[in-house]
Amino acid sequence: MKAAQIAQYAADLPRATAFYTDLLGAAPIASFDPPGLVFFDLDGQRLLLDRGAPPALHYYLVDDVDATVERLRAAGTPVESEPHVIFTHRDDLLGPSGTEEVHAFVRDTEGNLVGLIEHRALG
Repeated sequence: MKAAQIAQYAADLPRATAFYTDLLGAAPIASFDPPGLVFFDLDGQRLLLDRGAPPALHYYLVDDVDATVERLRAAGTPVESEPHVIFTHRDDLLGPSGTEEVHAFVRDTEGNLVGLIEHRALG
């Protein structure tokens, strides 16, 4: 089984679309208004911004969590939690063996919490 779509609450679609375009580094693949739906492609899984969806907490794998947090902070994004190590991958079960899982959390323009993850090489 593969997850097909994540629905995310967005009261202001243009504002939320701009935030996720910046965060994901890609423009939406489709928009339908009405009823108020914006779709992004996440490597075969869809992110749906929808006025009628409930809030959701989702995590994005990034290459450099520190740089991503600083870029978002400079754009005015509230940072809820600075980058910090969650655990070390001793095997490949949840991520690449020999890396630390580093998380940070920000708020999108609609008040939803967004997790950022980096698999950082031990060093």
